[in-house]
Amino acid sequence: MNAPDQHKTEDAFHKLIHDNSIYGLWEIASQMTPHPRPDAIPHIWKAALLESLVQQSATAVPVGDERRAMQLSNPGLSDIWATTSTLVAAVQVLLPGEIARTHRHSPSAIRFIIKGDGAYTAVEGEKVIMHEGDLVLTPNWHWHDHGNETDHMVVWMDGLDVPLTKALNSMFFGMYQVKQHPHDKPVNGSQALYGHGRLSPTWIKESSPYSPLMVYSWEQTQEALFAMRDRDGSPFEGIALEYTHPLTGGPALPTMGCQVQLIRKGEKLKARHVAGSSIFHVKQGSGRSIINGKVFEWGKGDIFVVPSWALHEHANTGAEDAIFFSINDHPAMKKLGFYRELELADNGGYQNVIP
Repeated sequence: MNAPDQHKTEDAFHKLIHDNSIYGLWEIASQMTPHPRPDAIPHIWKAALLESLVQQSATAVPVGDERRAMQLSNPGLSDIWATTSTLVAAVQVLLPGEIARTHRHSPSAIRFIIKGDGAYTAVEGEKVIMHEGDLVLTPNWHWHDHGNETDHMVVWMDGLDVPLTKALNSMFFGMYQVKQHPHDKPVNGSQALYGHGRLSPTWIKESSPYSPLMVYSWEQTQEALFAMRDRDGSPFEGIALEYTHPLTGGPALPTMGCQVQLIRKGEKLKARHVAGSSIFHVKQGSGRSIINGKVFEWGKGDIFVVPSWALHEHANTGAEDAIFFSINDHPAMKKLGFYRELELADNGGYQNVIP
């Protein structure tokens, strides 16, 4: 067959398979990249902007069936409901006297309290009183509402695995039949049972994939961080602690990890790649992160994103210890066998940390 006839045959063949929704591996194999190349990009939302939006939202947006939550959308992603390819973060505001109606959904959620004390999240009838720095869980498909019975505004960061849930076509959502689920369990009851480190009640035999402890107090978290301040810690994360399931020791939620880390004054951490994305909230201090070669200066109240496989390193350049709270998709990545770490070695090359 001569060349013109060969081209005609190839063109006809490709038209035939494309018209029938079929594509050849030779056409799409380039998508099998040697390492992740996410569309999500590193990005930072500065505290001054977020605080201004918080104040303006109080008068501009009423609380109805939906929350007064401002979604942080990654500029590199076409889905506006995505801060990374698997996670979403938002800043939520609740004014004195307001109640956010009870609902439930298949994405799991966390709340990290940024500002204010005394408001509550009620989870399946358990009223959880929230204080600044607390981590509050709302596991998937649990009824939950929020209320502010104080005389001041309360602000927190939401974190959910919405993009992952959507990618798996597992999105379910439902409103409770009335505004509030009955608060028929002891206030902070899960904290009374499970909030004592690794001391857990012996009579509780069943174990779910999500933590039965609904609130991790900042007082205990800070105490644990400072107790380990003089340890070597991680060369990549400093003194980093994971919020864990009190009965299993595993992650607090099956699809979303939660961490707190302390980077000591003057400390510069090493660079690495991680197959998994993270969203950081700066609880305290100031410093600099280099993410895929771009410098991000951060301070208290900022929120920033490290996409999957982005080469990143953190340094504390301020006058005090820095503290991050972060969420990540590492539990899901590890369960699926996708998690990897690659360290930037001193000689400029790479070496595996976790294959």
